[in-house]
Amino acid sequence: MRMILTAEDDKEINCLICEYLSSQGYKTLSALNGLDAVRMVRENTELSLLILDLMLPFQSGDMVLQKIREFSDIPVIVVSAKSETSSKIDLIRMGADDYITKPFDLDELLVRVEAVLRRYDRESEKQSVSRILTFKNLTIDVTAGTAEVCGKALSLTSKEFAILELMLGNPTKLWSKANIFQSVWGEDYLSDDNTVKVHMSNIRSKLKSLDSGSEYIETVWGMGYRLIN
Repeated sequence: MRMILTAEDDKEINCLICEYLSSQGYKTLSALNGLDAVRMVRENTELSLLILDLMLPFQSGDMVLQKIREFSDIPVIVVSAKSETSSKIDLIRMGADDYITKPFDLDELLVRVEAVLRRYDRESEKQSVSRILTFKNLTIDVTAGTAEVCGKALSLTSKEFAILELMLGNPTKLWSKANIFQSVWGEDYLSDDNTVKVHMSNIRSKLKSLDSGSEYIETVWGMGYRLIN
């Protein structure tokens, strides 16, 4: 049974959505503020979709979306009273999968939920066949959980593999230590934590041992890490 999280600070609306979705065969969870929404997405791996209101206390819906996209590709349907096309476009670019304007009919919401889940399922099926990420002489088979450099097997720990998967999946992004730690370890980052630095050093050493003529990762002082194009 699919599980859907509704992040909406209006308790009456939140309850109404959850009751309706439950009547349609879905499991439901609810969050009344942005901080709880992010925490619940991070902690509940069974979640299939997030219904996200923009006007949330503690952390706004657009910030929640940005935070979630750092560690999860869960489908997100944004709910907002804003009807401007520009607002919808901005949120879709930020990673929302759909946008519905308040007030809305519950039957329309259900249709949107079903459509987004169908699209997500089709994409997941395509990716499950074989998801290969490449950069220079490095190749990662995400599905098989293997990596190689110059055709030679690259031995990685699970966290090292996850870091490389993260970076190769977003090859132009500059990753802060906090981004990497929260995405890979799924925990809040402490500024004096040396974990990411140690893992990055190990990754570099392993890459260098198999491909001494190429540099893959650079440190941007005070900002983080990125792939060297």
